[in-house]
Amino acid sequence: MDRRKFVKNSLWTTAGIGLLSGLYAWQIEPFWLEFVKKKMPIKNLPESLVGKTLMQISDIHIGNRFDYQYIIDSFKTAQAYSPDFVVYTGDYISYQDATQFEQLGEVLTHTVKGKLGTIGILGNHDYGRNWAQQEVADQVANQLEDAGIGLLKNQQKELAGLNIIGLDDYWGLNFKPEDVMNAYEPSKANLVLCHNPDVCDLPVWNGYDGWILSGHTHGGQCKPPFLAAPMLPVKNKRYAQGQVDLEDGRTLYINRAVGHLWQVRFNVRPEITLFKLERG
Repeated sequence: MDRRKFVKNSLWTTAGIGLLSGLYAWQIEPFWLEFVKKKMPIKNLPESLVGKTLMQISDIHIGNRFDYQYIIDSFKTAQAYSPDFVVYTGDYISYQDATQFEQLGEVLTHTVKGKLGTIGILGNHDYGRNWAQQEVADQVANQLEDAGIGLLKNQQKELAGLNIIGLDDYWGLNFKPEDVMNAYEPSKANLVLCHNPDVCDLPVWNGYDGWILSGHTHGGQCKPPFLAAPMLPVKNKRYAQGQVDLEDGRTLYINRAVGHLWQVRFNVRPEITLFKLERG
């Protein structure tokens, strides 16, 4: 093969690989949901809850940027796991206008619920444009409550012996973690829900030393193999995805999101997490 033909063939091969990679990142991986299974040891966990399951669903982002029938299908698949607890860690919509409320209502008719309880918190996108529209957050909150998702706004609620602490969104209008963390009782079996993992670095924890479930990052959505994700919406770039030991008794878990801001993913599959509860 002469040099000219070699270069030409190489260019065609490169173009073909690029086209296939782009097609994969656009049409395949965004809908290739992974159910990640983890163990969750919790201090003071009642014996009656040992072996129970807790499902985390995060960042469904209902809107016009991808076909949300995929979220409905994902919920139907998740229901088959029959979780004992289900927690939702924010960003239910990608708000543009009131159409998203209708779309969210359609999806919430398929809400995944826990046999022992279902709890949620808000994310930044649930506060509308610039995270500053209280009326949008109120509408989302009302729809969640109507669908059977108990919403925590800097509050805590005990379900069958598991005390769930829910923080409102860091970037939203009502972030007041001290309202609930000042009442933290270490003698309980505690779990914190916090949409944005950057909150882990704030001095608001009052000695808390358990699990923190977050979302927000989507794992970056696109990540080169063996390298860090180039785009993460957090100050602490250590907070990308998965389990992070905060080295002070706290364990952070960052869900990669089941939905997307934009319909593109590469090397960061969408995720629903299923935890098995254990005594810490």
